[in-house]
Amino acid sequence: MLLRLAYLAVTDTFALLRLLPMSEGACVTCCEGTRRCFRTRTVPASLLAVLTFLQGCFTTPTFTTFSALVTGLIAQTGRGTVTGMLTGAGLTRTWSHDRAHAFFSRASWNPDLLGISLSHLIVRQLMSEGAVLTVAVDDTLFKRRGKNVFGAAWQHDGAATGPHGVGRGTCFVVLGLVVDLPFLARPVCLPVMARLWRPGQEVSKVDIAASMIRLLAACHHGRRIHVVADAAYHGKSLRDLPATCTFTTRLPASSVLFAPAPPRTGKRGRPALKGARLGTPAQLAATAGFAPVQVTCYQRTDTVYLAEVTCLWYGSFHTRTVRVILLRDDATDTGYDLALATTDLASSAAGLITRYAMRWFIEVTFAEARGLLGAGQAHNLTRAAVERTVPFGLYCYTITVAWYALHGHQPSDVTEHRERALVHHQDGPVAVRHGRQASPGDHRCPIYAHPPRSAHRAGNPHRPTGMGCRQRERRRVSPQACQNVESRVTGGLTKFVPDPATP
Repeated sequence: MLLRLAYLAVTDTFALLRLLPMSEGACVTCCEGTRRCFRTRTVPASLLAVLTFLQGCFTTPTFTTFSALVTGLIAQTGRGTVTGMLTGAGLTRTWSHDRAHAFFSRASWNPDLLGISLSHLIVRQLMSEGAVLTVAVDDTLFKRRGKNVFGAAWQHDGAATGPHGVGRGTCFVVLGLVVDLPFLARPVCLPVMARLWRPGQEVSKVDIAASMIRLLAACHHGRRIHVVADAAYHGKSLRDLPATCTFTTRLPASSVLFAPAPPRTGKRGRPALKGARLGTPAQLAATAGFAPVQVTCYQRTDTVYLAEVTCLWYGSFHTRTVRVILLRDDATDTGYDLALATTDLASSAAGLITRYAMRWFIEVTFAEARGLLGAGQAHNLTRAAVERTVPFGLYCYTITVAWYALHGHQPSDVTEHRERALVHHQDGPVAVRHGRQASPGDHRCPIYAHPPRSAHRAGNPHRPTGMGCRQRERRRVSPQACQNVESRVTGGLTKFVPDPATP
């Protein structure tokens, strides 16, 4: 129920932001350098106050275009294309479409610099002083068509519905800050950096993720950063992360673990870099001792069984000491259900499980950025435009949430909505409402939780004839009815009159 309330809160956030009034008659700078006043819908004052934090990433004319496109993407009710942004801002008859397309393909601005500015906005405005940063890293595929789209190719798609799990599009590695907001019962992941990854290039997804983590750590110097990622993110690129960063990932089943390096013997030769082979996570779980621990994940507190081993993951982190956390559910007797590897040697095992569970919220962000804002729907072809439009859409998600948190959140309204949403289906108001509904009859079809299924259409009695059936029942005509058919030709029309007694 809490997860449902969290989703409804985010959905209501975007719905309310689309209804906020917009200012009238703002002055903007045209491409030619002249200033003109447009009696049209422009940037709201509260949103402009948030965008002012990002003004240093653009020139003055480019910032005007940026503000209008952000407003248009938030306000649009159709597709999130470049022209759709102009439509949402009400500038289709005022600005040339080339001005909006030039912002992505030719204007001078850096998506990474814009993301770093967003991260400073989040840290200063939405987080407490000295708070530890929790960062989620993942990649997602934005489907694109056309052979001339830069970076588009057939590749793995985690959200694919088919049996093969592949799709054609552009893949972006995204880094987001996980933040607790007062109007949400769950954390929210706010994207602050995204880079395009192309299949076949020398740089891997892990290399791109490691580079973004180093840049974020350098821009937030001295602040503790905890990074969480799925099992795909492990490798040699993560060995040289800054000392202020910890990395937690899911341990692949095929990984091999070793004991820490033994002390030096004083003999000639290179000292040993690793100890005895401990084996795979399954072999480690066979001899490990599990203890019951209370763990809080996804707004729930459950009792699980954890085992902890300090060892070396030599293939990925080389000689850096890691901790392996093995989790076993209450219903599991042997083996393990989850294996985590982390470079954090100080946090508790239960805290590491809770931290890794926060990685899921970046998946929620991907779904909401696509569904609510239309991120990734722009039809760009050139390299610069493709590399900028998706980060722009993801950054608009972060800007919108920050806008609502700073200027639009009303605790009284949120409390009222939550009280109404917490009403259970068996409570009085809901029961009365269902009791007033008419019983299934000729005008209403009965609702079945699990309607009977059959391989043959005739074997399902609850499936109506017609109304979507590929083959409709044909009316049988008897020979006697055929003899009683009277054909009358009137003005070129033929009228068939069947026997009324024919069924």
